[in-house]
Amino acid sequence: MKSTIHRRAVIVGLFLFIGVIILMMGILTVGNLRNSFVKKFTVTTLFDEVNGLQSGNNVWFSGVKIGTVSTLRFYGKSQVKVSMKLDREAQSFIRKDAKAKVSTDGLIGNKIIVIYGGTDSTEAIQDGDALTIEKTLSTDDMLKTLQENNINLLAITGDFKEISKKIRNGEGTLGKLLTDEALFANVGQTVEILRKAALNAEKLTASLSDYGTKMNQKGSLTYNLVNDTVVFNTIKATVLELKQIAQTATQLTANLKNATSDLNNSNSPAGVILHDQPAASDLKATLKNLELSTRKLNEDLEALQHNFLFKGYFKKKAKEK
Repeated sequence: MKSTIHRRAVIVGLFLFIGVIILMMGILTVGNLRNSFVKKFTVTTLFDEVNGLQSGNNVWFSGVKIGTVSTLRFYGKSQVKVSMKLDREAQSFIRKDAKAKVSTDGLIGNKIIVIYGGTDSTEAIQDGDALTIEKTLSTDDMLKTLQENNINLLAITGDFKEISKKIRNGEGTLGKLLTDEALFANVGQTVEILRKAALNAEKLTASLSDYGTKMNQKGSLTYNLVNDTVVFNTIKATVLELKQIAQTATQLTANLKNATSDLNNSNSPAGVILHDQPAASDLKATLKNLELSTRKLNEDLEALQHNFLFKGYFKKKAKEK
């Protein structure tokens, strides 16, 4: 009898033990408390504003939950120091230059911390390290920005309404263009002229391109002028000679101008001859007398040659010649 009771007690105790184990496993599974037995390491971050973040909120990295927020406490003047318990398995994937930001789990879900970034050349994060932060816009900031955008949109709408009214009434350049048929026709003609000018410019560009191609053809005058140094030096020498001829012509013109000026000057000898009639008559008479004197002198010399006193002298000169 006692053995039977003892056996039942053992069986009942065994069932109770199994039930407790099953209950604990259910609690751990439902409450996700099995992570309590995973090895952790601590990382801190300083936020200017946590936007409703609380202890127990999740920490995500690359879309995977790697830990939870353990504590939040004020730091310095107005910052909040957030401590996070992260899984040891994720430590080798998080770099020291990674950043953290406060985000939400879904559109209106709980607040979470997202760790992202980091370069492969940087060492892995260690226990007690601090992550830098990226400042994000809060809901109030977004609502404030949205309100400012609405005000700006209202002002733009009012301005556009006023512009539309002026255009409809034919005010301004655009209004006149849309309502004045003559002005519209002139604009059309101007556009047509511009189109023709563009076509002419295109033809001119093609002509210049063709001309440039011909200039680069060997054997042509332009090619030889640009590339043949002999031709270039010859042309250069010719230009210099033309320059000297031009300078000589300029000097000759200046001399002729001076001579003409002297002829027109009544005080110069040539001017006296041309402009002073008595002086010209005297000069003419003097020249005539010189001519007569020359003739008489020739006659005297001829008579002297036949004179017996000088006849021997002239014969001696003739023999020497």
